[in-house]
Amino acid sequence: MNGSAAPGIDPDGKPPPLLEARGLVKSFPGVRALKGVSLSVRRGEVLAAIGENGAGKSTLMKILAGVQTPDAGEIRLDGRLVRLRSVHDALAGGIALIHQELNLADNLDVAANIFLGREPRRGGLIDRGREHREAREFWNAVGLDVSPAAMVSELAIGQQQLVEIAKALSTQARVLIMDEPTSSLSAREAGNLFQVIHRLRSRGVSIIYISHRLGEVKAIADRVTVLRDGENAGELAGDQISHAAMVKLMVGRDLSQFYPHETPAAGELALEVSRLRTAAHPRHEISFNVRRGEMVGLAGLVGAGRTEILLTLFGVTPALGGRVKVCGEEVAPESPQEAIRAGLSLVPENRKHQGIIGELSVRENVSLASLRRDEQGGFLNRRRESELSAETIRTLRIKTPGDRQAVQFLSGGNQQKVVLGKWLATQPRILFLDEPTRGIDIGAKQEIYKLMEELAGRGVAILFASSEMEEVLGMSDRVLVMNEGRLAGELARRELSEEAVMHLATGGKNAALPTE
Repeated sequence: MNGSAAPGIDPDGKPPPLLEARGLVKSFPGVRALKGVSLSVRRGEVLAAIGENGAGKSTLMKILAGVQTPDAGEIRLDGRLVRLRSVHDALAGGIALIHQELNLADNLDVAANIFLGREPRRGGLIDRGREHREAREFWNAVGLDVSPAAMVSELAIGQQQLVEIAKALSTQARVLIMDEPTSSLSAREAGNLFQVIHRLRSRGVSIIYISHRLGEVKAIADRVTVLRDGENAGELAGDQISHAAMVKLMVGRDLSQFYPHETPAAGELALEVSRLRTAAHPRHEISFNVRRGEMVGLAGLVGAGRTEILLTLFGVTPALGGRVKVCGEEVAPESPQEAIRAGLSLVPENRKHQGIIGELSVRENVSLASLRRDEQGGFLNRRRESELSAETIRTLRIKTPGDRQAVQFLSGGNQQKVVLGKWLATQPRILFLDEPTRGIDIGAKQEIYKLMEELAGRGVAILFASSEMEEVLGMSDRVLVMNEGRLAGELARRELSEEAVMHLATGGKNAALPTE
């Protein structure tokens, strides 16, 4: 890391920002990711960086962390011009990036992970006693209430997140860049993380916080910088930070346009579930129904049993009891193949592990679920596969250089569209969606909402589980609320409110349960 120029003083008399980027430009083959982006963060400040997928957030953060170098522009630390040519340069300057996908060694203990690659030594050997003693300072700073000898593989995901932060602090980081830090955390774990962020801020550590969850941005950010299409779209501070204001800067549209759903006229019964018992919650019997053209939300706290219901109905895990009817015919899917034949499709919660094969192309992913239907004499129907991928890219507006592009290189929102396209290619009568917009930006969310609306308009019955309250309230004709594996109650659209849903989700009494 090379420094030059003397630190300056801002015109307002305040010290210069701890970290400042000015006019950063970065291009990749065929794409200009950053077009003169600027950003600054002061000591002890929480700065949120938000924007749609493809807005340039990831590229900007990789440049600040030394993972990539800009084509033009400058970076200053404490007012001094620096060149961050590597991650080592960034760490030497006190900048650490905590990736969304945690980078820990499961086979090592907490202390070993905190000092991995920088272990204290004595006589050429790792000094485990000193390592554990010195680790205490950093796990105390993040409130980690486990032994330094605990194996990382035995920790909950929220505790692993804290180990990552402790690891970054052990490098003497003054700026922590957190990329979607709560994407895999429960509400309680996220709350613990926010407390840690407040403690770090009070100690003078600066946080750059990247998240699609605008509610948590509003709760913890001192300032918000918004990127759109590789450029600065605006900045919000203090009382200016609101959900509507953030959305408007991100996409240039008003929040009222985001939930287009209108309750349809009641159609025929598409899905009838009677006394269903899942392996996850065998003591509880679940009964409900979904009509053609209806969107029914599954709400509840983490662990309430929403995903388990969808996996059981789709044949991923066997039902322990109960009856399921699809359009009046009794079915008992014991595998996803049987579920597909019955007219069911499931867009899973974890698209990277369950929804796509990242190394395969868009064309290959889109055709996966309908290979048997479209085969010719036992061979892959290449012509049909090509037609299907072209139609899917066009109708779902997937942003890709072509259908031979590997899916792993698409944005999260476009990956989600590929997963949707794969299942829509099976022409389902009933579509299950598990967290349909998790980890994607506002603009991509709106496109998926419009698609859900179009499918419902064609008579497809939709049952979707979501942890986002606005999504549940905005897109549901009815909401089934789960609590610890049981169906706590049902709310009609006219009864929907955040308070009503949370009352049931936390064990309150309801409202009538659905009748069979």
